[in-house]
Amino acid sequence: MIRHCVFLRLAPKADSAELDKVMLGLGDVVRRIPGCSGFRAGPNRDYESKSPDYPYGFTLDALDAEALATYAVDPEHKALGARLVALCEGGGDGVLVFDIDAV
Repeated sequence: MIRHCVFLRLAPKADSAELDKVMLGLGDVVRRIPGCSGFRAGPNRDYESKSPDYPYGFTLDALDAEALATYAVDPEHKALGARLVALCEGGGDGVLVFDIDAV
């Protein structure tokens, strides 16, 4: 299994209603794609004070690299991703992606 982690450095002007809509849409995409599950999104609690520049993020689980690749090229995912990038400081530079092989 692969845990796909996405951390967002939101722009000060980011519209929280738009962020909520994008997260709902991404959750729908994950539920629709075989081999993908476990979508979770929310604010970064940053209990260790290590990542204050990334106030929001989401994760999903992919059964394997093929399922994650299917998610990556999905047209709805790409459209939602473009909306998400527009909410981030520096556009795409405000998005940090981290994939973990989870056993």
